[in-house]
Amino acid sequence: MAILSRNQARQRKHLRERQSIFGTSTKPRLTVFKSHQNFYAQLIDDSKGITLASVSTLVKGEFHGNIASAAEAGKAMAAKIQALKITEIVFDRSGYIYHGRVKAFADAVREHAKGVKF
Repeated sequence: MAILSRNQARQRKHLRERQSIFGTSTKPRLTVFKSHQNFYAQLIDDSKGITLASVSTLVKGEFHGNIASAAEAGKAMAAKIQALKITEIVFDRSGYIYHGRVKAFADAVREHAKGVKF
């Protein structure tokens, strides 16, 4: 039996998570993806199949792929959540361990999106 690569194991975890996590227009799903150099997040309404808001660290000069940049992306996402007047979200960590960039992003969203049930 072959040993799964780290990414394949993460994808399997993500599929298991997605069986129980579903975003609606009143309670959208906040999902994250991290690459080697960048960090991406989307606010998704699964019932309609649309992305309500997104942020990433692709803006050159502003962000890098580190923890501080993930926290800045969290602040930007919090502003977008408040602009959409959303009161509840479901966090989908996409099979990643809740540590490092994922944790920094989630903490920044919690801190800066006042009144949002996370």
